[in-house]
Amino acid sequence: MIHNDNRTAPGRLSVAVLGAGLIGIDLMTKVIRSDRLELGLVAGRDEATSGLRQAAKLGVPVAAGGIQSLVDNERPFDVVFDATSAAAHAEHVEKLAPFGTMLIDLTPSRNGQMIFPTVNRADIATHRDFSMVSCGGQAAVPILHAITRAHEIDYIEVVTTAATLSIGRGTRMNLDEYVDTTQEAVRSFTGVADVKAILNISPARPPATFRVAMSLLGKDLTAESLRSAVQGAAAEVRSFARGFAVKACSVDDGKGFVAVEVTSSGDRIPRYAGNLDIINSAALLVAESYAADRLPMAGVVNS
Repeated sequence: MIHNDNRTAPGRLSVAVLGAGLIGIDLMTKVIRSDRLELGLVAGRDEATSGLRQAAKLGVPVAAGGIQSLVDNERPFDVVFDATSAAAHAEHVEKLAPFGTMLIDLTPSRNGQMIFPTVNRADIATHRDFSMVSCGGQAAVPILHAITRAHEIDYIEVVTTAATLSIGRGTRMNLDEYVDTTQEAVRSFTGVADVKAILNISPARPPATFRVAMSLLGKDLTAESLRSAVQGAAAEVRSFARGFAVKACSVDDGKGFVAVEVTSSGDRIPRYAGNLDIINSAALLVAESYAADRLPMAGVVNS
């Protein structure tokens, strides 16, 4: 392990990224750009992984001891992003609990408070373990929440399509959890009991752009009312995920249909990997909002 004394710059919170796969490395890049967060460690399980090599080349402290690397660090981190697996997250919660760390879970573990920054941002002030649910959830729930605030909806179906090249090993290990957690989030934030979530991993070449299609059955749906709810919610999501775009919005005989696509901003992931970009951008916003509450004045030094 490379030790880090966590002397964080004034006005910033110290951050560790746990997991050095596709999600972890994109998170690393986003945290490095943040003016409220300071990246102190990227931890994986294998020194030879591409992710840890990339981090080391950028001068970021790295470790191959997994969660134990964070526990053994000379000072605790303020924020930890967990980009490992759903099965491992419960252990990480237990091991980091004594340190008062904010833990932001990018696995579909269903632990912690589900968070969607444009829907329940106020919860950031009152919880310390957050679930980002899933990439499909982050794209769909803000839209569906807005629709169900204006309409009585009886059924929702969410079909997520992501390119196989944008799906890492952790996600492939958690496909059942992905579907279950996405369904639970849609139910919780819309109040609709009859919900179905589907995940398609596309092998197409060129790779398919990340897409989430939402079908709804409800009362008094009109094209105008649906479009109004969707456009407002989409504008809020675009405030932190610039590649979020509504591609379809229609109503036919009480059946609503909305499709969104997300392209990434590039960096260390390809543009079609909007699934990684939206969940990581949302997670970053959660951490920065927490930092803004903890460090409301410029020049405050992390204790």
